[in-house]
Amino acid sequence: MSERSDVEFDSSGTTCRAWLYRPTDGVDVPIIVMGHGLGAVRRMRLDVFAERFTAAGYACLVFDYRHFGDSDGQPRQLLSISRQLDDWAAAIAYARSVPGVDPTKVVLWGTSFGGGHVMIAGRRDGRVAAVVAQCPFTDGIASTLALGPVSGAKVTARAIADLAGSVFGRAPVTVALAGPPGSAALMSAPDAVPGYLPLVPDELDFANEVAARVGLAVPLHFPGRALRHVSAPTLVCVCDRDTVAPPRTTVRYVDRSLNARMIRYPVGHFDIYPDADGGGEAFEKVVADQLGFLRAIVPAG
Repeated sequence: MSERSDVEFDSSGTTCRAWLYRPTDGVDVPIIVMGHGLGAVRRMRLDVFAERFTAAGYACLVFDYRHFGDSDGQPRQLLSISRQLDDWAAAIAYARSVPGVDPTKVVLWGTSFGGGHVMIAGRRDGRVAAVVAQCPFTDGIASTLALGPVSGAKVTARAIADLAGSVFGRAPVTVALAGPPGSAALMSAPDAVPGYLPLVPDELDFANEVAARVGLAVPLHFPGRALRHVSAPTLVCVCDRDTVAPPRTTVRYVDRSLNARMIRYPVGHFDIYPDADGGGEAFEKVVADQLGFLRAIVPAG
């Protein structure tokens, strides 16, 4: 059994909101800090993962980044890589302060863009007990090339316009998060729209867009390089048919790391998430593998 409460913490003067899951029994339990991917929010199925982990005896802190979801921050839908990494640091600090958890047993869990974030956050913190990176974004050039030349050119043009407008205080110029092939979207593979948008609950007022300026930052972002410097045991879950975070470069980064192990799945980027009923073959396999890793490295009681 478990219980979930709404909590909040400060990140550089802005309030981030989160769910805190606790097992109903257990003392000084490990806590898993969980963050989503590109423009996504915790209500997009992270609760299903957290419920599985909590049922196994782990506490979970599942947070929204600034500018997204239930967290504060203006303008809305501003995806700043540096701010999101600061949010991870703030979430880790808050997790260590939660009564009833073991502050020496903090685990980082990130998926997609968040899967890259946990590599950097784990390296920067240096004290986390373990890291789980699921279908992670690891290489900006690889993901930009996967976008295709037409979508890439459209995103770049809007990103330049957004950055120029921000200098004069104008409202952000946006790009879609998921769109059809050839569109001005950060994810435009054929499986992006049918894979990403169904993760959004019907009752959630979700904006499928972000400030376009991040399109200039993504090609220069290489979180996979941090993996070899992460001292904590790390599990990297790779989707072999990933059209968003190409697996080849991720595999290369894992091979260069001394503390990372990899499990590969013959599925696409979005197949690894639970379906609307909270299950799915790929999800069941990956969550079982992650729990096996956690039980071996950071046992819960």
